[in-house]
Amino acid sequence: MTTLDTDTLEMVLATIREYAEKELKPEFLRELDERDEFPHKVLQELYDAEKIGVHLIFIPEEYDGLGGGAYDVYRVSEQMARIDLGIATGVLATFLGTDPIVVGGTEEQKAHWMGRIANEGMLVAYGATEPQAGSDLGTLTTKAVPVEEDGRVVGYKLSGRKQWISNGGVAQLYTILANAPGGPSWFVLEAGQPGFGYGKPEDKHGIRASNTAALFLDEVFVPAENLVGGVEGQGLAQAQAVFGYTRLMVGSFGLGGGWAPLERAIRYSQTRVQGGGLLSTKQAFTHKLLVPNAVRLEAARSYIEWVAERIDSGKPDQQTEGAVAKYFATESGNKAAEDAIQAHGGYGYTKEYMVEKQKRDVRITCIYEGTSEILEWTIARDRWQAHLKTRGMFYNDWATQLEALARTNAESGAAHAALAMRALAVLMERCRLDRLTRNQHILFRLGELIAWAETAAIFCERSLNTPSVAVPFSPEMQRTMARVHAREAAMKVATDGLRWCISAGQSDPNLANQLNLPAIYNAQAGQISDMNSVAEALIAAFPADG
Repeated sequence: MTTLDTDTLEMVLATIREYAEKELKPEFLRELDERDEFPHKVLQELYDAEKIGVHLIFIPEEYDGLGGGAYDVYRVSEQMARIDLGIATGVLATFLGTDPIVVGGTEEQKAHWMGRIANEGMLVAYGATEPQAGSDLGTLTTKAVPVEEDGRVVGYKLSGRKQWISNGGVAQLYTILANAPGGPSWFVLEAGQPGFGYGKPEDKHGIRASNTAALFLDEVFVPAENLVGGVEGQGLAQAQAVFGYTRLMVGSFGLGGGWAPLERAIRYSQTRVQGGGLLSTKQAFTHKLLVPNAVRLEAARSYIEWVAERIDSGKPDQQTEGAVAKYFATESGNKAAEDAIQAHGGYGYTKEYMVEKQKRDVRITCIYEGTSEILEWTIARDRWQAHLKTRGMFYNDWATQLEALARTNAESGAAHAALAMRALAVLMERCRLDRLTRNQHILFRLGELIAWAETAAIFCERSLNTPSVAVPFSPEMQRTMARVHAREAAMKVATDGLRWCISAGQSDPNLANQLNLPAIYNAQAGQISDMNSVAEALIAAFPADG
């Protein structure tokens, strides 16, 4: 997959920042939130190729787009989320809506529809979710009944209902998933067709600048050439094919949606005096509310960048990795926003302070494009299969690689991440032997622990070999953050895993020793010192007058 050159990407990001500084001031964003208003003018300007053309990032060059890759999508998505997640969601919806066409469309369909989206700046909506069919798209009830003339299919009549559709009431173009005789299939539908309608915008908890509405289809006719790919029954495969990509994008929303309030909390801590000193000088404040969140978000970033590079290099089937990226980044972003409110005290609980709105906004990232619970299940299911197929060596082999890395350079904390991997392998084997995953809760908790261990491993590896260039932290500081995260991951995997295995009736009296708990506790040495260094780096990166 092609990606943008560095200069072009930085130009796009700078253009978005400049537009936001001029047109999307906090007062305006709070007004949109208060009025529950979709900013048509803003989206039009963002989609105006003469001004910004943000949608062109997602469109291949051959269809008049910029042809950005997964890495570019991550950078733009994070930037948009830092500004406003409601507006960012409107952009995401267009990207999602084009996915079925990009993945499954014929060359004629791609040239026609993608060209129009690029040149006309069309808002697009992705019509998959139904009242009783969320991530389980196999249960959809919307029907596509063929219309025949002279023995050949000339079109389809779509009937059904879609729920929670971003851009649902404002889009000019829709991709609709419906059951045709040959199976679930995608159809392209232009707005304004007879029998097509949408409900009033949902009165949402957050992202109130986005439009979310139900869609109603009552025998809406679409011509046969609007069947994506020209063959029935390909819809679920087409939807699954882009989950790794789209979940990476929402993970980037969690990253930006978490950093925006956290950055405000860091700056605020340098102006607020409590107990005779600035909050920024007090460990009880920084090491609880700032440092852990910054570390988790940067661990999420490292994993996102790793997945993006795998997608851009053409590695197939990144669904599990996309699930880990989305799960860990959005959970981390939500926690960072929650703690940013706490960091502001009573002020953070008022609408005058942006962190109140930002917390409500980022909450949705743990729900849309796969809830955290669905992702825990997906992660555990897929890695459980890997554990079985490799006879328990999947994470042991990864641990061996980390141990080799630690022998060449101990700075990144790879040895700590290896402890997490070894402990995870022990837990999964114990779950197999005692059949503990018959308890659904155990399976889901494994999904959580897998995400912690894998993000620790990738952060340690990349902080040494390919540190991020998207952050105001030196490679040395990224290695310090990786050490902090790896220690925490090892402790969480071992202690949480032991607790849940015991609670489910595991039979090994020596499980604690098998998990190597003494070594994991000893690995905590130096954690406070490293957290002190991270706190200093945060203050330097985000000064009060920034």
